Amino acid sequence: MGDTKQARTFDAIVIGSGMSGGWAAKEFCEKGLETLVLERGRDVKHIKDYPTTNMMPWEFKHRGEIPYDIREANPVISRCYAFREDAMHFFVKDTEHPYIQDKPFDWIRGYQVGGKSIMWARQTQRWSDFDFEGPARDGFAVDWPIRYKDIAPWYSYVEKFAGISGNKDGLPNLPDGEFLPPLELTCVENYFKEIVAKNFKGRDVIYGRCAHLTEPKQIHIDQGRGQCQNRDLCQRGCPFGGYFNANATTIPWALKTGNMTLRPFSVVHSIIYDDAKGKAVGVQVIDANTKESIEYYAPVIFVNAGAYNTNLILLNSKSKRFPNGLGNDNGILGKYAAFHNYRAEISAKYDGFPDTTSKGGRRPTSAYMPRFRNLYKQETDFLRGYALTFSARRWPNNDTNGFGQNLKENLLAEPTLGPWYVGSQMMGETIPKETNFLSLDADKKDDWGVPLLKINIDYDDNDEKMIKDFFEQMTEMYTKAGFTDIKTSDSKQAPGLDIHHMGGVRMGKDPKTSMLNKWHQFHNCSNVFVTDGACMTSTSTQNPSLTFMAMTARAANYAVEQLKKGEI
Repeated sequence: MGDTKQARTFDAIVIGSGMSGGWAAKEFCEKGLETLVLERGRDVKHIKDYPTTNMMPWEFKHRGEIPYDIREANPVISRCYAFREDAMHFFVKDTEHPYIQDKPFDWIRGYQVGGKSIMWARQTQRWSDFDFEGPARDGFAVDWPIRYKDIAPWYSYVEKFAGISGNKDGLPNLPDGEFLPPLELTCVENYFKEIVAKNFKGRDVIYGRCAHLTEPKQIHIDQGRGQCQNRDLCQRGCPFGGYFNANATTIPWALKTGNMTLRPFSVVHSIIYDDAKGKAVGVQVIDANTKESIEYYAPVIFVNAGAYNTNLILLNSKSKRFPNGLGNDNGILGKYAAFHNYRAEISAKYDGFPDTTSKGGRRPTSAYMPRFRNLYKQETDFLRGYALTFSARRWPNNDTNGFGQNLKENLLAEPTLGPWYVGSQMMGETIPKETNFLSLDADKKDDWGVPLLKINIDYDDNDEKMIKDFFEQMTEMYTKAGFTDIKTSDSKQAPGLDIHHMGGVRMGKDPKTSMLNKWHQFHNCSNVFVTDGACMTSTSTQNPSLTFMAMTARAANYAVEQLKKGEI
């Protein structure tokens, strides 16, 4: 066929190959659709392209640290906890795809097949109706067009394939899932769990649910994955496939059907809208290496480029019908962007359990406390609430005194054990606001001729009140548990470092106030779907990746049905 329009025409196009894009590809390919997956970065194949996965600490030239010159040249990405020598090749450097910070914002990105699913923190919690009903109850943002019952079976669907470790906790504010066996909490974590249950009604400390194979099932073996080894080196890529990432799961699963064409180094410029047909017909791509412009065509398009890149693509998708961006009749495309507030932390010491320690396998998770504020009624001076982590560890104290032989003897001696150290981090829900928005620069463009994204996002008074409450409530709980040397810390970090970027293309019931319907279709361009973080109407407090995956599987299956009926 050569390079004809026919050769560049598919049944479906998926933009992005990460957490949600991988699921769209899997669902389409399994159901027989010839699917083109576009990825702006390089290909990363499971195991083969994890260069540091089995390296020992002494094999790293800088012992795991980022060299000074790289850190100074990349102040944004250097603030990310996982940007270290063993994984820095999976992150976008500041200069590789610049953006404009109208207000300080740390945009953390991973441009490769698999996206950020290689480096994510792997924490997975379902939403409940407390989360989906939040905007309708307090009037901030717009009502979600779906409820928990709509997505519950799709949570189960993706959990079984991905592999999620957890306990059946029976909590109304954090529904149970399809769980593999949990790992153990430490004795101090269990102790704190008991203290909270005894003294604080409606608050629960549970095992932090995570996307790790603690007991692989046949579906995971069929994927070629093995049991998690508790190495705690996940951001390097796991050679065992012990945690979920797109590279080890959805992408190879889609490839083996023979229905997927994967095109890396493909920077999506815009979606092509045909005014005569009244729908989108394809995607304009700029080859990342040659800068050549190429057009691909399909009757259904899923945009899963990562929340803010999805906004960028849609804002740049201009036509006679949509002069302000695809589907943007109401002018809200790019607005109501939101994130999670990760600024607040609290730490302390505990002198109990002197005869035990946390030495052993390094768990990929810790304890977790679901949101307990403003669930059944508005009880605080801030809207919504926060979840939090809780971890307890104990470290040996090695004697580093002396020189020469004396120092060696001290270092080889049995170390003493210090107290238990405990800590919690807040994960606060921010309220989507029209004043938090994304836009395109009128003049500046990147190396591929795409306008630079401008980010105008900030905290507000609601966030500050939430931090204050977190400090007060956790101090009370820590004190009740007998913890000492309690210290609170506000990092004052810019929004974005939480990496839970959401909003800008929100779902809703009314085309006048939202972009997408309950199936993630544009209200006024029904063959284009958005199922990554951009679609989120509100953020809740849970780590969002599991919800992105479930939403994508649900929408992709709907799209296939509609395509077969000739409805899109």
